[in-house]
Amino acid sequence: MLGHKRVHQAAFTLLMLVSATASAAGGAHLLHMDVDLGNEASLQRGAKTFVNYCLSCHSASYMRYNRMGKDLGISDDVLKANFMFGTDKVGDTMTVSMDSEDSLKFFGVSPPDLSVIARARGADWLYSYFKTFYLDENRPFGVNNLTFKDVGMPHVLWELQGVQRLAHVESEDGAHHTPTYADLELITPGTQTEKEYDQTIRDLVNFMVYLGEPIKLKRGKIGVWVLLYLFVFMIIAYMLKKEYWRDVH
Repeated sequence: MLGHKRVHQAAFTLLMLVSATASAAGGAHLLHMDVDLGNEASLQRGAKTFVNYCLSCHSASYMRYNRMGKDLGISDDVLKANFMFGTDKVGDTMTVSMDSEDSLKFFGVSPPDLSVIARARGADWLYSYFKTFYLDENRPFGVNNLTFKDVGMPHVLWELQGVQRLAHVESEDGAHHTPTYADLELITPGTQTEKEYDQTIRDLVNFMVYLGEPIKLKRGKIGVWVLLYLFVFMIIAYMLKKEYWRDVH
């Protein structure tokens, strides 16, 4: 019995080590971006990109327009004029009019809700994903993605970024070459320069990170006040302790 237990423990340890190694290897290739939730202008630009390019198919049903407006410094009038296209009430959630059955018919899959996609995938994954679409005639929408192989959606930002292709698919000796981000080559420029598109994606990912956990905007400020309170309380508690123990010592 003891022997079986040791075998199970060893197998579990080995499995955990393999899993950790695989996770590290899988995430090592991702492009990195620094999330800046303190940049209100970036969040506002990201929100505008999100509602214009993502919200037509994907919903963000955990977020209400007026909550987003309050957090990002956007007035109700500006929300109605620039961010709300499928509803008349600022208190509505960010949903889409497309029925799930229609989306299955059009795309073969129902587009997922993006409320917590940044928490599920991570900022680096999203940043890499939006930058690594490339031409692939074998895919239904004519594009593939190095970050999400055989992706089932079109490159909705292609007008901004332009069109990319894989420059190298075989090594010099004719052997198969595993594509990397360095193999992507822009063949048709978009309406934005590479630097402008990069900033657009950073803004969009910033907003999606906020979308997954809106309280992050306030949690840092609350934390400062909590630490300040604890510091003041520590001083008072120390002085009270000295007063109580004065006669003892």
